[in-house]
Amino acid sequence: MKKTFKANNIACSSCANLIKVSLEDIFGEIEVNLETTPKEVTVEIKDDTQETEFKKEMTELGFEIIEA
Repeated sequence: MKKTFKANNIACSSCANLIKVSLEDIFGEIEVNLETTPKEVTVEIKDDTQETEFKKEMTELGFEIIEA
């Protein structure tokens, strides 16, 4: 199921590219909406374990998930 998360610290297309390059091998296609505030990241999430892992990976990149 596709799920959209709101995230802090995403400022520009370079941030969006970092997320995609770093995480698409693990989570598949990732969409980053730079038009919203806070920015939105949409990804295919299969289960709660994968959602937890996605949030952890985003935090490690410096982009804290603030709500799903």
